[in-house]
Amino acid sequence: MSKSGSIKDGEKGPYDPVPTADKANDEIKLEAKMSLMNGITVIVGSIIGSGIFVSPTGVLKYTGSVNASLLVWTASGIFSTVGAYCYAELGCMIRKSGADYAYIMETFGPFMAFIRLWVECMIVRPCSQAIVALTFSVYVLKPVFPDCTPPDDATRILAACCICILAFINCWDVKWATRVQDIFTYAKLLALFIIIFAGAYQLFTGHTQHFTFENTNTEVTSIALSFYSGLFAYNGWNYLNFIIEELKDPVKNLPRAIGISCVLVTLVYVFANVAFYTTLSPVEVLGSEAVAVTFANRLFGMLAWTIPVFVALSTFGAVNGILLTSSRLFYAGACEGQMPEILTMIQTSRVTPTPAVLCMALLSMLYLCSSDIFALINYVGFATWLSIGVSVLCLPWLRWSQPNLPRPIKVNLFFPIIYILATLFVTIVPMYASPVETGYGCLMIFSSVPVYFVFVAWKNKPKFFQKGVGAVTKTLQKLMVVVGPKTKVQNTL
Repeated sequence: MSKSGSIKDGEKGPYDPVPTADKANDEIKLEAKMSLMNGITVIVGSIIGSGIFVSPTGVLKYTGSVNASLLVWTASGIFSTVGAYCYAELGCMIRKSGADYAYIMETFGPFMAFIRLWVECMIVRPCSQAIVALTFSVYVLKPVFPDCTPPDDATRILAACCICILAFINCWDVKWATRVQDIFTYAKLLALFIIIFAGAYQLFTGHTQHFTFENTNTEVTSIALSFYSGLFAYNGWNYLNFIIEELKDPVKNLPRAIGISCVLVTLVYVFANVAFYTTLSPVEVLGSEAVAVTFANRLFGMLAWTIPVFVALSTFGAVNGILLTSSRLFYAGACEGQMPEILTMIQTSRVTPTPAVLCMALLSMLYLCSSDIFALINYVGFATWLSIGVSVLCLPWLRWSQPNLPRPIKVNLFFPIIYILATLFVTIVPMYASPVETGYGCLMIFSSVPVYFVFVAWKNKPKFFQKGVGAVTKTLQKLMVVVGPKTKVQNTL
């Protein structure tokens, strides 16, 4: 690690000026250019990925009935909205990019912040990307294997190819990456609106036989696990907080963007699930790895191929979105001295965070060793909601420890308390129902402790160790042609 400690006001942060090869001794830095509409599209584009196309099966599996699953989808949306509302106060009070990481650093110090960074960078982001890439593979391969499950090896290989292609795009040009994100966001919305309108037609023609509470599973552990799948589909509502320094008038636009986006996504998700169940029975949903493909095959006839194409485009874009935001998180953590120094570096000719992008891509491909999407969702669910619960805890803690901090938005303490209690429910209860997945999640979280004390807290490391790390860093610099953010790049490059 290069250094330690938090970034103070006025000091260099994770979005320091980045050198450019276009003008000698000139630097570029990210500015507040994002409007309210940009903020809404960031949140909506981040939330809507693979979850709505995968999670209907997971939610129904644990709830047992259609009506109960719809209640879980609605409650998950409300739960996410409450959490986002709490983040509005935190984001306007601590205006540093990095979101959860910055809030925990400010409230509980570098040790807790490192645990959050470790969970996000080593578990949540790469695992989420692996899930979305696997979903992309399933939807691409399903038309080739209409009567059986696509082979695991083929699914994993195609998912790895997806990650590699998008890693190349993100390393080559940021404009390419943003264009990919824009195009594929439109594709995912179009796919969902087609499904919703088709479901509305089915609903108005009387296809309501599946909307019952029959076979509802009332076990507490099953309810908690159903929320893992539901909440996974809403994951991403806090992504605007990661880039709050780029948002115009955050005091006004952050809460508005959060409120509009969460309500919109909740409505789209609930209506999409209603559409699925107007045509498919619970047995058919549970037996399908690609619910939207099965829905299209039943309803669209010769045009059924359009839905898997749109869903594949949607998930492809979602993988790109995770790479975009995750590379910034790796970069921010490295600038704080809590990740390897190489991750702070920028490619000299392309001006992209190449080391951070490649690190994220490699970690994601490690998670492709498992093709069990729902097991991966459980890993992510446990780590994500435990970490976000700690972030929300920052709000009442700061009210007590630093009451004089400026708070342009002040949330009623009822909301963070309710959110924290609900977080405890969805993290503690599944320990009894899925001890293996949650056990692995705990081991991954606890693995951060020795890493922190050896690589971050321990300052006086042996010279041979420092020389070794320096040699590796220099070698990687030469291979990727990258420099630190403070380095001046001349026109000769």
